[in-house]
Amino acid sequence: MKVLVTGATGKVGAVVVQELLKRGVLVRVLVRDSETPREFPTSVEVAHGSMLDPVAVEAALQGVDKLFLLNAIVPDELNQALIAVVKAKKQSIQQIVYLSALRVDQFRDVAHLASKHAVEDGLRTFGIPYTLLRPGYFMQNELMFKDALDQGIYPAPIGSDGISVVDVRDIGEAAAIALTDEKHIGQTYELVAAALLSGASAAALWAGVLGRPVQYGGEDLDAWEQGVRGMLPGWLAFDLRMMFEVFLERGFSATQVEAERFRALLGREPRSYEAFVKETATAWR
Repeated sequence: MKVLVTGATGKVGAVVVQELLKRGVLVRVLVRDSETPREFPTSVEVAHGSMLDPVAVEAALQGVDKLFLLNAIVPDELNQALIAVVKAKKQSIQQIVYLSALRVDQFRDVAHLASKHAVEDGLRTFGIPYTLLRPGYFMQNELMFKDALDQGIYPAPIGSDGISVVDVRDIGEAAAIALTDEKHIGQTYELVAAALLSGASAAALWAGVLGRPVQYGGEDLDAWEQGVRGMLPGWLAFDLRMMFEVFLERGFSATQVEAERFRALLGREPRSYEAFVKETATAWR
């Protein structure tokens, strides 16, 4: 079996490639010429082209059996995804495993989540065998917070009710499992660790591991958006601000039943946020 992996130069896609190779699967990746080079194992086929180029996408899909579809948060995310889905349908791909997001049906006023919801609808409508993976908030997002944590602030405005989180390594493993066992076709899985994470609990965990005070930065989203506009394009700062806003308003947590289905999919407990914090703090030292 051969699988085409998109987004393979990112945190999740790279793990999907590793997990597929562990299972003896042939892997092809589609990367842009402008992307930062990543060293793939020599067994990995590298196809070059834009996700917005139907010709390049069609060429990358030729001769593969399945597709792991991951689209970055970009203004044309929906267009990229639908090009891949339509071309996969025309080539009778056996299965698309699509990386969506938790609770996308509740957040249609957030651009990148609305795009994912539209792709999910398309997959259900187009008659392509699919599996939907809906991860929670990525633990690895916290790797960007080193400077803020060094100043004693946990900056993500995630609120006090608690949100569902997941380690990207568990996402990669779940994707590989879904791609290599046909019983997962037609299934939807919420990918979440067992415990919810709040702003206060995150700050407390970091404080305990770093051995110094860390305070939760709070939920002033105007200030948060203004603070990240210097690092991100304006549209992306606004999109992420809206994401946190709806998390605070509507919640972003999976049910116990959904968490248990993820545990059963992995065949073990998902990695915990506490373990991630300890591992990350050790690496930073």
